[in-house]
Amino acid sequence: MITQDDVVNIPLHIAGVASEPTGHRYTVKVRRLTGRPISRVAAASSEDARRAVDAAAAAAPGWSATAPAERRKVLENAADLLEYRRDAIASMMGKEMGAASAWCHFNVNLAARMLREAAAQVYSTVGQIIPSDVPGLTALAVREPVGVVVGIAPWNAPIILGVRAIAMPLAYGNTVVLKASEETPATHAAIIDCLIDAGIPAGAANLVTNAPEDAADIVEALIAHPEVRCVNFTGSTKVGRVIAETAGKHLTRTVLELGGKAPFIVLADADLEAAAAAASFGAFMNQGQICMSTERLIVDSSISAEFTDLLVRRAQALVVGDPEDPSTQLGPIVHESAVATVQRLVDDAVDHGATVVAGGCPDGLYYPPTVLTGVTSAARIYSEESFGPIAPIIEIDGVEEAIAAANDSDYGLAAALFTRDVGKALETASRIRSGICHINGATVHDEAQMPFGGLKASGFGRFGSQAALEEFTELRWITISSKDRHYPI
Repeated sequence: MITQDDVVNIPLHIAGVASEPTGHRYTVKVRRLTGRPISRVAAASSEDARRAVDAAAAAAPGWSATAPAERRKVLENAADLLEYRRDAIASMMGKEMGAASAWCHFNVNLAARMLREAAAQVYSTVGQIIPSDVPGLTALAVREPVGVVVGIAPWNAPIILGVRAIAMPLAYGNTVVLKASEETPATHAAIIDCLIDAGIPAGAANLVTNAPEDAADIVEALIAHPEVRCVNFTGSTKVGRVIAETAGKHLTRTVLELGGKAPFIVLADADLEAAAAAASFGAFMNQGQICMSTERLIVDSSISAEFTDLLVRRAQALVVGDPEDPSTQLGPIVHESAVATVQRLVDDAVDHGATVVAGGCPDGLYYPPTVLTGVTSAARIYSEESFGPIAPIIEIDGVEEAIAAANDSDYGLAAALFTRDVGKALETASRIRSGICHINGATVHDEAQMPFGGLKASGFGRFGSQAALEEFTELRWITISSKDRHYPI
């Protein structure tokens, strides 16, 4: 990154060097809170996207043949650099997407742990010897890199999800192209800067940025390139369907972590203070702009009034304001159209009988933590992902109704369940159709070593350590004959 007059210049990174886009096209990223320019971003063409893949393909044989210890060293060095630069990176992330400082610093810290976890996994591509019925035949199952991996990362947790898109693929010997989000190009560029400065070979990690209006063409060019063997995408289900369709045409494998509508079940015997704390964090952290955000509070009617009171108190105590103020807990929503979407969902819920008991009225880009009661399946908020700080409470009676409500969704990413009965909790969790379920914990939770991913419209495939091995390596069968073979013809 090159800074001039407080405006950061973001070039493409292709084959290890800063690269001008075709036609020297750039777009200006503006901080939405102030309207001031914060970066000048390379607007790649389809030709630039293909150049980035070409560079990754050229680097693939060398990087895959690099000793695991060397790959580990690069990833650990990159983690060190990310931590060393945390304040500058977190500050830029806050300007680009409006997040509070605590969320930005958490992003840096978890992303650094992800790089270290990836470094620890470089030796995990072990195969196995499979017994054969053929005399003198040794059969091997061998893990090898897939080749070029394209990572497409979103804006809402840009450092975490940008690193997640490429760290494990690199650990396993793949080369990568990171397509940055149009909302957070400088933040995503900082990840590639760390890898390059950490000593990754030229072309092993590349960056493509683009103008918003060119996004579809850039993604098409990346997926259509014959050297791309895997695409991982984190983002909306709507866009994920398009990516899956495009990849299907080219027989390119995909890992998709898409939208969510996380249910949060509170049963009659739950610890209500603990449940309210977890619900507040899960629904409102980062203004509800997390794929795991608590989007449906499914509460037993016998304790709903008490639980609602506890949650409202927490919501009203949260500090909403300038993301650069250390006391701020919630910053602005990402842009004006997102605010409008949240407000439409709240208004629709009220039109269908819900009551706003906290929040519910925006102030520019700021939207207060909002709690709704009396939400039914007639309201759009019951089924549509809000990606905003809304906690809709849905009353049920008993475990069976709770499970039915939790599963009454196209999505299946994260879920949570509060009860003091551990046996009942495990049995109930087994019946909830989600990739992740936390008992007596918040829906928002991630660790670098965990298998992260969803079911149904929340996508398929898993990120995280050993789970990622299935996604970013090829399993090959190799045999060695040590005796003469007899063939029937």
